[in-house]
Amino acid sequence: MKETTLTSRLVGDAQNMGIDLFGVAAADGFSDPEYLGKRPGDVFPGLASVVVIGVAVPKGAIRPLPRGRAQYTNTLMAGTATLRVAAFALARTLEAEGYGAAIVPCEGSEFGYWYADRQTLMADFSMKYAAWLAGLGSFGKNHLLITEAYGPRVRLAALLTDAPLEPGRPVGGLLSEQCAGCTRCIEACPVGAFTHEGIDRQKCASYMFGELGGLRCGMCIRACPLAGEHRGGSVHE
Repeated sequence: MKETTLTSRLVGDAQNMGIDLFGVAAADGFSDPEYLGKRPGDVFPGLASVVVIGVAVPKGAIRPLPRGRAQYTNTLMAGTATLRVAAFALARTLEAEGYGAAIVPCEGSEFGYWYADRQTLMADFSMKYAAWLAGLGSFGKNHLLITEAYGPRVRLAALLTDAPLEPGRPVGGLLSEQCAGCTRCIEACPVGAFTHEGIDRQKCASYMFGELGGLRCGMCIRACPLAGEHRGGSVHE
């Protein structure tokens, strides 16, 4: 099956499973010096493509924050469950076409934090960077993916595959132009984890897994003016 045909099939399958975002990053895109994570090709021999899928988090989930963090966290985990099921189905489709595929651990899954460097709290593989390469969005000042349709209200999953799929390409620079002049997420952080220079991951993680007992914070997302406006997004090739 040609790469365009197979990619289109995967897009359709993803759409039917409730996936809102779909993109493909070419394996060679991770050779850029600005990418600081481990190369996915080192994990998956013969890597040709990284498939990134995403679901939009309902706007209502951020409305009750900060008191409704249990409801917010549960909504995020439901999104993660949807992604894991969809990723598994897409991996089986790729296998049926003669290709191999492995699912990258999702944040919030049993394995999501086992892959992080305990000193830097950086994951081995950045799904957000893969999403940028695939043309799904750019990075915000809160270090989350900012998408055109949903702002930062998205959850992501990724598959590593040797299938030569049709790749997307970045729609802009790594940092989102939509964030220019805005500091709302920086100001909203309860522990001051964000600065104009970057993020203190230890502060962020200590707050969520210490003071909040594992519940997600979400205040930087709630503060983002792009989070509350749905602009008609759909699955993208």
